[in-house]
Amino acid sequence: MSEGYFHRLHQETPTRLWINNPTLAEADLAIAAGAISCTTNPAYSARIIKMEPERAARAIHAAINESADDQRAADIAQQRLVKEIMEKFLPLYNQAPGKQGLVSIQGNPHLDEDPAHIVDEGLRFRKIAPNFITTIPCTAAGLKAFEQLIPENMPIIATEVFAMAQASEVCELYQRVSQKCGKHPPFYVTHISGIFDECLAKTAEREGTKVSPEALAQAGCILARKQYAMMRRRGYKITLLGGGARGTHHFTEKVGGALHVTINWSTADEIIKADPPITSRIKAAAPQVIVDEVCDKLSDFRTAYRDDGLTIEEFSEFAPLQFFRNMFVKGWDTLAETVREHRAKAMATA
Repeated sequence: MSEGYFHRLHQETPTRLWINNPTLAEADLAIAAGAISCTTNPAYSARIIKMEPERAARAIHAAINESADDQRAADIAQQRLVKEIMEKFLPLYNQAPGKQGLVSIQGNPHLDEDPAHIVDEGLRFRKIAPNFITTIPCTAAGLKAFEQLIPENMPIIATEVFAMAQASEVCELYQRVSQKCGKHPPFYVTHISGIFDECLAKTAEREGTKVSPEALAQAGCILARKQYAMMRRRGYKITLLGGGARGTHHFTEKVGGALHVTINWSTADEIIKADPPITSRIKAAAPQVIVDEVCDKLSDFRTAYRDDGLTIEEFSEFAPLQFFRNMFVKGWDTLAETVREHRAKAMATA
């Protein structure tokens, strides 16, 4: 592949590309295009069931032979599918361990409020491959898990971050715990820009609130820039990882920052084909009229934008987080139902 947008981006800026929920072919294309690492989430297997049904069937068949419990078999199938992606990224990891070639797993979303399960999950998944990085929601339960996994030197992505209060709390926790234990594992804080915009738009429509399309399109990026500025100002040894993109601007509006962004291959391919100029946008503040509009009209944006907008106990109940988690639950339930269907077929033909 000739040198394209993301190769030039990496040469000219500290901004880096990760790829999200790829098929095997998309992983190859992403690596060739310049992706340095990969994220998967609880809806990953549901996508593979649709996009690569034979590959998914092999993983599920092996999983039901390994466990009689459908939820456990779903967990095993997900691990098998992600392991194949880990193998794709392992050469990158071997070139710069801990800095690239990482591949994440986030497990059963139905158990996201159980810190002990989250910790056990991370320790189990770590045995799959050396380039594993755990993904954990930034909630009260997740914060308790971070406190236990940082001393284990576990690479971590703090995900489902929508609010300034979440970003500040998890950054402070990492700094406090890492200084105390002397371990400084790779740590990423993921602001979910596009999903945030989508949730705001649906709420505005449901409530009959008139908000300009421009304001709705910029809300997530406004918040991501504020989080990035806060992290840089305080000097945290943490990387902002943009996520949840719903358009190419959710990548390009972050260009120029010492941050990483994970996007689906379809979005990456769209950017490659458009081949825009490498333009630093991370410090390009939105017009004050736009900030005022989203603050005045959208209560969830006000909550997210305020530094003290949420207490720790309110993190998991924040509407954008619930909106995002429901997508994960739907994807996971699709996997579990497919596991049950495969098991029933296997039993019927036994």
